Amino acid sequence: MTENASPVSIRPCSGPAEYGRLVQIWRSAVDATHDFLSPADKLEIEAHLASDYFPQVKLSVAEVGGVAVGFAGTLHGSLEMLFVHDSYRGRGVGKALLKHVVSEDDVATVDVNEQNPGAAGFYQHEGFSIVGRSEVDSDGRPYPLLHLKNN
Repeated sequence: MTENASPVSIRPCSGPAEYGRLVQIWRSAVDATHDFLSPADKLEIEAHLASDYFPQVKLSVAEVGGVAVGFAGTLHGSLEMLFVHDSYRGRGVGKALLKHVVSEDDVATVDVNEQNPGAAGFYQHEGFSIVGRSEVDSDGRPYPLLHLKNN
């Protein structure tokens, strides 16, 4: 933690009114970590976050000093998404979110882009192991996924 750092708190998403902030967090995180995504794919995914993806998952929001800085989405024991604003990466936000969803939502699995070694390493460091691989993502795009399971 840096000086003047506030602790991370986790709360439920307040609903569609908050989706705009979550999209901003997603964009910051993806711009920093997903350089393998084509600009067109980034725009397409972003366009579907609030309308299609967020409503399908249980969203938990991480706050620091009362500001939303990260979020996780879960469904049926799977972590479907976890993103932390770039300016908060490496400050315990992702770890707090992961610990919360494993404990509260019984998360046992996660898929991670193979081309995002930082994320794969993070999950492995937190006790997940690679149990499989797919050549394409869940929408059929050419971004291989690693399938991980909590030990």
